[in-house]
Amino acid sequence: MAVKPSAFEEFAKSKTKAKAEARKLDISDLKKLVISLSEALDAEQKKQKEKEEKDRLAKIAKINEMLAENGLKPEDLKKAGAAKRGRKPGPKAGAKRGPVPPKYRLVVEGKTHEWTGRGRTPKVFQAYFDAGNSRESVEI
Repeated sequence: MAVKPSAFEEFAKSKTKAKAEARKLDISDLKKLVISLSEALDAEQKKQKEKEEKDRLAKIAKINEMLAENGLKPEDLKKAGAAKRGRKPGPKAGAKRGPVPPKYRLVVEGKTHEWTGRGRTPKVFQAYFDAGNSRESVEI
């Protein structure tokens, strides 16, 4: 058996129909209708909140019952879950890193040149490597 849609349902779906019907009423009747509809809305929202709260409390009771069956307390969950939540310890994203120790050292004409191996290769090292020398020969 098909359920007949209410007049309000039709008006909720079509603004044009709602405006056409509203033009047929006096302003005072329209105000009364708006007031009664807003009261009905408030009552339905209150019912829905009460139902949601009742469902939430039922879920909490069920979980507490399951915990009791297994010999656990809610505090045990807090202790176990606290360490696993949130960011892992360590440097924050975009944080500056500390200085890196040099990986390569080269002595040219009594002057020591050091390079971490990061960034652009210094010209002294480029010339040394271009001359056919290997990186292993200058690694620290």
